[in-house]
Amino acid sequence: MGANSDKRGRMSGKFDHRIERKGTGCIKYDRRPELDPFWVADMDFASAPEILEALHRRVDHGVFGYAQPHAGLNEAVIDYLRVRRGVEIPLEQIVHLGGLVPALSLAVKAFCKGGAVMTCTPVYPPFVGVHQDSGARLDTIDHVMTDLGWGFDWDAMERAVTPDLRVFLLCNPQNPLGRVFTRGEIERLADFCERHDLVLVSDEIHCDLIFDEKATPHVSALNLPEKFQSRVIALLSPSKTWNIAGLGYAFAVVPDDSLRRRFSAARGHTLAEINALSYYAAEAAYRHGESWRVELVDYLRGNRDALVDFIERRCPTLKVAAGEATYLAWIDARGMGVENPAKHFEEKAGLFLSDGAFFGWPGFVRFNFGCPRERMMEGLEKIAKAL
Repeated sequence: MGANSDKRGRMSGKFDHRIERKGTGCIKYDRRPELDPFWVADMDFASAPEILEALHRRVDHGVFGYAQPHAGLNEAVIDYLRVRRGVEIPLEQIVHLGGLVPALSLAVKAFCKGGAVMTCTPVYPPFVGVHQDSGARLDTIDHVMTDLGWGFDWDAMERAVTPDLRVFLLCNPQNPLGRVFTRGEIERLADFCERHDLVLVSDEIHCDLIFDEKATPHVSALNLPEKFQSRVIALLSPSKTWNIAGLGYAFAVVPDDSLRRRFSAARGHTLAEINALSYYAAEAAYRHGESWRVELVDYLRGNRDALVDFIERRCPTLKVAAGEATYLAWIDARGMGVENPAKHFEEKAGLFLSDGAFFGWPGFVRFNFGCPRERMMEGLEKIAKAL
């Protein structure tokens, strides 16, 4: 036990270190500098050393002209898809992007002209906003509690289908609920999309932040049977896992040639060139970041467990489930009896939490526990005192 304890201590040490972020231009700390932030989904950890080294090498080159994906990045992405997602993807099916939110908007623009898009709430706020970029209509269906945890309301989804419905936006692992949907759920959703001729756009940005991959393995849209692949767009990025969101790199995998051409054409001239540094950070993450990722997930699992235990013991008017993935806790604050829990914690505790209303569910808050455990506990203490 002593050896295991020492190993865990060495593993967690890098994540216990506090890094001062105020004054660095990050929205997490500098948007509302008077508040203690646990809101936007980036972590307070330094990126993996291998990523920092790759960036230093690229910076030392000294020239930052227009960039394109280099061979090393392409190889790293293809290897990642084979090893981590279990799929063999040819290079021509990959579309490099400057972020996943633009990709969501592109998909709606490409396939929903004059039509509608469906998604399930609560969900990452851009999901309920990107339809506005194209004048599309949004149909939202609430997730419901099932034997597996938060799941799909299949009957409500069927009732909401209209002739002009074109796209289903999926978030898996789910943000903010922390669910990792089962193969049965993903295949049933694909069947729903096939019967109603919908494009399935699957945002899988948190797929490498699963706490128990044996119990709740991630089933990518790319793992679906071949008959569904003509309607699948899978969106992935190293940004959340390796904490490099500010560098702006993501990619889409679109197996169907016709679908891919329409998706790519929707870009037009509206998107900026991809950051020259981001390609090298992504390559380093996928090539050399696995051991760091494993350590990170172990640390986050400990944070999740400590958070759930604290709320159950110290915050009787709040409810939280132990998420299966992400570093985001979805807290039911309706028992507080206040109109806006996020505003209450801002005024009474000086905390900046994500308001559930922006995810489609007022009365809830989202708490980001991707930070040193000591700092997380300080935030939780403030929540308890504000109750």
